[in-house]
Amino acid sequence: MRRPYRAALSRYLKPGASASLRPAMRLGRQAVALGLETLDLALIHEQCVLGQMKSIGVPAARARMIRRARKFFAEAIVAMEETHRSALEANAQLSRLNQGLSQRTADLATSNRQLKKEIVRRQAIEETLRKSEQHSRKLLDHSRQLQNQLRHLSRRILLAQEEERKRISRELHDVIAQMLTGINLRLATLKRDAVANTKGLSQKISRTQRMVEKSVDRVHRFARELRPAVLDDLGLMPALHAYLKIFAAETGIRASLTAFRGLDKLSGTKRTVLYRVAQEALTNVACHAQASQVVVEIRRKAKDVCMQIRDDGKSFDVEKELRTGTIPHLGLLGMQERVEMVRGKFSISSTPGKGTVVQAVIPFHNGNQHPGRS
Repeated sequence: MRRPYRAALSRYLKPGASASLRPAMRLGRQAVALGLETLDLALIHEQCVLGQMKSIGVPAARARMIRRARKFFAEAIVAMEETHRSALEANAQLSRLNQGLSQRTADLATSNRQLKKEIVRRQAIEETLRKSEQHSRKLLDHSRQLQNQLRHLSRRILLAQEEERKRISRELHDVIAQMLTGINLRLATLKRDAVANTKGLSQKISRTQRMVEKSVDRVHRFARELRPAVLDDLGLMPALHAYLKIFAAETGIRASLTAFRGLDKLSGTKRTVLYRVAQEALTNVACHAQASQVVVEIRRKAKDVCMQIRDDGKSFDVEKELRTGTIPHLGLLGMQERVEMVRGKFSISSTPGKGTVVQAVIPFHNGNQHPGRS
C-alpha cells in the first residue's frame, strides 16, 4: 500500500501536473478494502511527504507541497470516513437492535415465567378438579348406596311393622278375645244355673274368676311388652329388674343385673333407649343364643353410660347378620339406630366359645355424679 500511495502522491505533487484527486480516492478505497485504519494511512502519508520534502530546499515550495499533500490525504481518507460513518451508524443501529432484542428477551423471559406460573396454576386447578370429580363420584356412589340401603331398610321396616301388627292381632284374637268369649259363656251358664240349680255355683264362679285373672295378666303382659308403665313411674332399674325376672322365669336362663347409683338422673329418652336395647338383646338371647346365663351391666365410663349384655351362648357372624335382609335381624339395626339417635355408640362382638357382647355407650351429661354399685 505504501508504494502505490507514494507514486500517486508524487505524481500529484509534481509541478505542472494535473491536479486530479481521483487516485487519492481510489487509494482510500483500497485502504478500506485492506482493513487499514485512518492512523495507518496517516503514517504512510507522513513517510511519503517526508521523502518528498528532502528534494525541496525552498521553504515556500515546501509550504505549497505540504498544502497540496494535505488535500491529497484529505481526499484519500474520505472513503475511510464514509466507511467509518456507515460503521458508526451500523453500530448505533446494531446497538439499538441489541437493546430492543435485550428488552424483548427480558419481556420473553418474564412472559415465560408467567407462562410457567400459569401452567403450574392450571395444573393445580386440573388436579383439584380431578380430585373433586373423584370425590364427587365417590359421594354419588355412596349416596346411591345409602339410597338403596334406605329403600331396603324402609321395606324391612314396613314388613316388620306388618309382622308386629299380625302378632298383636293374633294376640288379641287368639288369646284375649277367646278368654273374654269364654268368660262371657261361663257367665251366661252361671246366670242360667243360678236360677235352676245353685249346686256347684261357687266352684264355677271361682273358675270364671281365674279366667278373668288370667285375662288381666295377659293384658298386663301385653301392655308391658308395648311400653312398661314401671319405666315411666319408677325408672330404668326397677323396669329392668321386672323384665329380667319374667325373662328368667320364662326361658330358664339365669339373669343378673348390675348398675351404678345415680342412673335415675338419666333423661327419660335415654332410659327408654337403654331399656329397648336390653329388651331386644335379651329377646335375641332367648331366641338364638342357646345360652345358660346372661349378665346385664350398666356402669359409668368418664362422661358416658356404658351398658353391656353378655351371654355364654353360641356365636354368630355379626357383619353377615347386619347385612341380612331378613326381618328377625332388623332388631340389630333397630338397636343401633336407637343408640345413635341419642348420639351414642353401638357395637356387637361375638366370639366362638365366649358368647356375644352387646354394648351401648351414650352420653350421661352429668359430670358430678360418682358411680357406685347397687
